[in-house]
Amino acid sequence: MNGSVRPVLEALEPGSYLGVDIELGPRVDEVCDVADLAGRYGDDRFDVVVATELVEHVEDWRTAFTNLKRVARPGGLLLVTTRSPGFAVHGYPYDFWRYETADMQTIFADFDLDVVETDPDDPGVFVKARKPPDWTPATLDSLALYSVIERRRTLAPTRARVALFKVRYTAGTKSFELARRMTPKRWRRPLRNFGESLLRRSR
Repeated sequence: MNGSVRPVLEALEPGSYLGVDIELGPRVDEVCDVADLAGRYGDDRFDVVVATELVEHVEDWRTAFTNLKRVARPGGLLLVTTRSPGFAVHGYPYDFWRYETADMQTIFADFDLDVVETDPDDPGVFVKARKPPDWTPATLDSLALYSVIERRRTLAPTRARVALFKVRYTAGTKSFELARRMTPKRWRRPLRNFGESLLRRSR
């Protein structure tokens, strides 16, 4: 269900493949927010659900995981990759959360976990889990994740902090894009690194 891994999965010759994202792009078949997945496609729909680098960008991560689980068929696989504390802020369009292996073990307490491991190259986590036939959603209200906005574990950042973060992030990325277009190509990488360090300091 994610366009970025389409070539890898289509090489396995699945019966069908549906690439879904929040905006059109390469290998994307349909536009749909993760919060609307189950409403749009229905429960127990897909044999394999893939979410690559998604859940760190979703403000309401609990609803995101619930919907990813709902659309998987009983016995179906859910594959998730995401980032852990220490990974730089990166927007699509925003960046909210960081996950560790213990977080994923709690989040997938209602699934049969095959694999939960760290990314060997960058701070991150990979999960492979299977939906049990008698699936009942886990209650995740008490799980505090590491918040990019708060820079600590929290159940949820305040609305005011989220709004301020979005304003600062959007202003920073727009300024950076304007500067990028006006800068010779050989200077763009140093400028990008500098802009990212400024953005981290402004939070």
